[in-house]
Amino acid sequence: MQERIEPPILISRLMTFVMATSLVVLFVLVFTLDKMFPLNRPQVFVLSTQSLEDKQLTLTEFPTDDAFLEQYNKQFILNYVRERNEITPDLAIMRAKWANSPSGSIKARSTDAVFGEFADSDMVNAVYQVSDEPFNITCTVDFPLNYPVVLQTGTTDTYTVSFSYRCSYGPMGEQQYERLVKLRIKLESTAKSAMRWVERMENPLGVRVSSYETTDGTQDPLNWGQHIEE
Repeated sequence: MQERIEPPILISRLMTFVMATSLVVLFVLVFTLDKMFPLNRPQVFVLSTQSLEDKQLTLTEFPTDDAFLEQYNKQFILNYVRERNEITPDLAIMRAKWANSPSGSIKARSTDAVFGEFADSDMVNAVYQVSDEPFNITCTVDFPLNYPVVLQTGTTDTYTVSFSYRCSYGPMGEQQYERLVKLRIKLESTAKSAMRWVERMENPLGVRVSSYETTDGTQDPLNWGQHIEE
């Protein structure tokens, strides 16, 4: 006589199979989401032009060796200096990039101490104190063609950078302010610490400016408000 599996035993085996299958599926989903979650594992890419005539673009994965991290730090400094010092008449743009919030590009790339000094400068105060009328000040940042950012000898995190700073102001932009700026900038990395999503989007590797100072004894480039009154 053929043996027959009793219903309770059959149901028990089916439940065991379903439970085991569910656990496997759950494990696969958790593993996949962990690999996809961008807050813990940011991936940086370098977008560069290959040919101006054909306008071909190449998206290359950014290696994490020292040479490419050095390149990233130098480009980070150039972008930081430009974002920090360039001024346009559009107050909405200025207030957005200089905002004291995680979405502000300077706030996301500076330590609290460096951002505090920046927020006390003449130009930042002017941007937030004027009304919504056109802001009659325009400042541009121009870097030299060769080696604008240099790693300071004997250090691994301190750089010197120079640029020409030109500003025009007045109703018709008829007045000019110009100087050569030389800075010493020190970086620190917070890549292993917790970061908000909006900060990670703005600063994927968690690099921040921990020291920002001129090397010729002059004031911060943004502290030239006294010239407007002259």
